[in-house]
Amino acid sequence: MNGHKIRWGILGCGRIARKFASDLRLVSDAELTAVASRNKETLEQFIKEYPCDRAYNDYESLAADNQVDVIYIATPHSHHHEHTMLCLNHNKAVLCEKAFAINSRQANDMINLARARKVFLMEALWTKFLPHYKKLQELLHQQTLGEIKSVLVNFGFKTSSASPPRLFDPLLGGGTLLDIGIYNVFITISVLGKPDVIEATMTPASTGVDEQVSVLFKYNNGAMAQLFSSFATNLPIQAEINGTEGCITLTPRFYEPSATIQLSRKIPYEREIITVKKENGFGYQYEASHVNECLKKGLTESPVMTHSDTLMLMEILDTIRMKAGIKYPADL
Repeated sequence: MNGHKIRWGILGCGRIARKFASDLRLVSDAELTAVASRNKETLEQFIKEYPCDRAYNDYESLAADNQVDVIYIATPHSHHHEHTMLCLNHNKAVLCEKAFAINSRQANDMINLARARKVFLMEALWTKFLPHYKKLQELLHQQTLGEIKSVLVNFGFKTSSASPPRLFDPLLGGGTLLDIGIYNVFITISVLGKPDVIEATMTPASTGVDEQVSVLFKYNNGAMAQLFSSFATNLPIQAEINGTEGCITLTPRFYEPSATIQLSRKIPYEREIITVKKENGFGYQYEASHVNECLKKGLTESPVMTHSDTLMLMEILDTIRMKAGIKYPADL
């Protein structure tokens, strides 16, 4: 794929697909070639905003399009397994939105097929490619905070009649954990690694999915983490990382490029704001650029968001669901 632009297809034309398409314009070696949606009206509106060569009313046609190098899957996570398998079976590289799948069984299916067919596959956990996240990892590697003892993460917003119905639909993998709580888990394991003990409880919505989830991670070295996600209340969407020599607060939205790094060292209230250079856009261009680099190098797996990273995250989410009693029809 050296010497020309990477030709992207987008499967699903919802809100996140629009953001991705917008940011794809910021990637110099990428072009949007084709899109697909089963909703004719949605598709027509999408291509008005983001023109491309071809638009399909079915996903099979997109997967079979030989003018497409890689497909970004932007459908609800309940459909990620089906749509990823479709694309991989047509030998299409895939960037699959998070949550990667409903459970680790599905995730293993997807990864095993990608490996068998030697086709690139990566979970689109965009936070891992953002400048502030890279800076956070640099600070932690330098042991700026000393030994990390605790992580506190909150992510919540009060839903309304205008909120997407999928948030509470068990058939679509609704609930806080797979939609927003995944960010809490991701940032925590990025700092402390895989927990040795997991405890979790949830408050069910009327549809049975988790309206609120409280999670406790324990580590054999004494570290602990508290994670809370909610569709019932507006929470400060931030992550606090506490060590023996200081703490870092990622705020106001720890998972987005808008996040700031507030560093407090030993003395209370001695706070420093760590500035990080950011590009324009929503922030999806960073992961798209990384995928382009991988494809140009002929890689079938990202060295940054590895298959092992995805499987560990998915297995932890499975354990949380088991402990909290969060079940989906797809688990059967």
